[in-house]
Amino acid sequence: MANRIKKGDQVVVIAGKDKGKQGDVVRVDGDRVVVSNVNVVKRHTKPNPQAGIAGGVVEREASIHISNVQIFNPASGKGERVGFKVLEDGRKLRVFRSSGEALDA
Repeated sequence: MANRIKKGDQVVVIAGKDKGKQGDVVRVDGDRVVVSNVNVVKRHTKPNPQAGIAGGVVEREASIHISNVQIFNPASGKGERVGFKVLEDGRKLRVFRSSGEALDA
């Protein structure tokens, strides 16, 4: 199945502890996404001088399941479902299901 959410998309969280928060997709790993400033957790990190990593408690974004985010539609101001439309030349275009307007230019 084609991925409806890509790196750089503006998304809104629809479930979980950060419900309602918005952010940009930093990374997509299969069925999980990392969203900027959402699902921030504290990790105790061991120092690694070779990689230049200082030890201590580090705050970073953890991944969220892709089903818990929706792409933000600036026209309606809320998260919406995404579908695909195949153009005459064979290209696939992501579109909002509610309005049919294209996501990608």
